[in-house]
Amino acid sequence: MHGHGGYDSDFSDDEHCGESSKRKKRTVEDDVLLQKPFQKEKHGKVVHKQVAAELLDREEARNRRFHLIAMDAYQRHAKFVNDYILYYGGKREDFRRLGENDKTDMDVIRENHRFLWNEDDEVDMNWEKRLAKKYYDKLFKEYCIADLSRYKENKFGFRWRVEKEVISGKGQFFCGNKYCDEKDNLKSWEVNFGYIEHGEKRNALVKLRLCQECSFKLNFHHRRKEVKPKKEKDKIKKDRKESSYKKSRLSSAEETSKKKDKGHSSSKKLEDSINRHSDEEQSTSESELWKGPLPETDEKSQEEEFDEYFQDLFL
Repeated sequence: MHGHGGYDSDFSDDEHCGESSKRKKRTVEDDVLLQKPFQKEKHGKVVHKQVAAELLDREEARNRRFHLIAMDAYQRHAKFVNDYILYYGGKREDFRRLGENDKTDMDVIRENHRFLWNEDDEVDMNWEKRLAKKYYDKLFKEYCIADLSRYKENKFGFRWRVEKEVISGKGQFFCGNKYCDEKDNLKSWEVNFGYIEHGEKRNALVKLRLCQECSFKLNFHHRRKEVKPKKEKDKIKKDRKESSYKKSRLSSAEETSKKKDKGHSSSKKLEDSINRHSDEEQSTSESELWKGPLPETDEKSQEEEFDEYFQDLFL
């Protein structure tokens, strides 16, 4: 009985193992059917130590790259220096750089700046000169800003205006003196500016607008040329012509009065001759009117009128 019963138990264990193996096959087949195309395969075995180390190194390198990109240049430099000292030894003072020869962009511009650039200055351009030339091109060179603090020594400083000063009106609608903001009774002056630049003596004709007090400082030693609008110039010329015409008429009247004193007969002859001369002029002028068409007058175009208007405005 015991042996027979033992045989039955062994048979039942074999059946149980067969059923479990069938279930495993079904689950594997189901997993293959349910697996998605982008899904990675499951590894039943433990990965090799070398593969795990490579994956770990790759993940650490990705994290290190992310942190380095997030840093700026100085932080990155400091980190590399600290890592070098940590692994290879040394002192931090050995890596401390000297800032004696450091230059900013403004230092480079000051060293290579020119008041006026010509063709000879643009030969053999290095990056410092190109930077200074780029800054020069952004300046506004219509009016100057002046430093008149040493006017008694006949020494003046001039520079071109920047965009901020053009927008605010400094140097055109306000006094062009560096330390003055007067806006009434401004006058335009033309100055022959002599200066020494990079060991070379140069001259430049500049224009600036100054108030009365600053104009006195500019002309303290000798008077400069005042620039006046075109309309004002035409008015002055017209006044001069009128004054000269009046003087000639007065002189002719004095001469006729002297001749009257000499004799009444001579004055009558003069009057007759003047009347005859005027009649002849009138007759000739009337005859000339009927000879041909009227002379054409040059009419100014709209662009010429605008040019004259802006020219008067900026003076």
